[in-house]
Amino acid sequence: MSRTRQLIARLRDDLGASAPMSLAPPLPRIPEPPSRVFPRRQEGSRYARESAAHTTALLGIGHVGTRYATDVVLQFQAELAVAHEAVAAELPADWASANGLIGLRSRVQDHREFLLRPDLGRRLDEESLARWKQAGKRGVDVQPILADGLSATACIQNGRALLESFTQACQARGLTVGVPVVARYARVWLEDEIGAVVGAKVAAILLGERPGLGTGDGLSAYLVYDPKVGNTDGQRNMMSNIHARGTRPEVAGERLAVLARAMVDQKKSGVDLDLSRLTAELGEAASRVPRAPQVRVRLVEVGK
Repeated sequence: MSRTRQLIARLRDDLGASAPMSLAPPLPRIPEPPSRVFPRRQEGSRYARESAAHTTALLGIGHVGTRYATDVVLQFQAELAVAHEAVAAELPADWASANGLIGLRSRVQDHREFLLRPDLGRRLDEESLARWKQAGKRGVDVQPILADGLSATACIQNGRALLESFTQACQARGLTVGVPVVARYARVWLEDEIGAVVGAKVAAILLGERPGLGTGDGLSAYLVYDPKVGNTDGQRNMMSNIHARGTRPEVAGERLAVLARAMVDQKKSGVDLDLSRLTAELGEAASRVPRAPQVRVRLVEVGK
């Protein structure tokens, strides 16, 4: 045996490797798992069920084992898809002319830039500015603006109805209304420049609001007295959730006209506008009482 092998054998002896290993006790038998497991679905509490009647939030949805139930997951994914589709939608370039309206455009070049550069969506591009100076009606009480905002889907589906309702309600209250326009790639503050060019007392932009779960068709309206570049959000009054399941366009148009009339009469808007005497006309919109939640529409039905 070589010297190297002798050293390795001695090292093994010193480490106890040459001693016989003691046998470990046998492992207990583990039963085979069942082929399929159906854990009992845990339903929400009575408190959650009663609370759910007062909100559109997802309360007491229960779970199956450690996971959400299938119908809950599918409903959530469907509502999220509606929101994503609304944000990704674009207002067709010819939509304004097809609806007999003047088309304007912000300084945004494409939809991606619109999402990334809100500042460019607050000013008109040179061509639109020149067109509006020629076509706009000067010195009106209210200048209505229909816009895509963050949901062109809402503008297409509900915009005309809200615009017409608002225009008729303003005229019924003795307000002069400017030439309606459609602004593409528009942010809220674009109303300042559009209203300022024609010297309108009030500018009102009706645009697609940031979609929530399942509400890709919702509009928001922002009104401002004495529109001019540099106005802040504190100088505006806003109404949101305008769609068939929230505040219907025909109802919203009436309420927005009440706000416009008050702005012209008081010569102010935003936090300075006194709404205390308008409760009878604005209803729940001017009160501090929580309104009834909108109906949550199920988009997915799981077979039983």
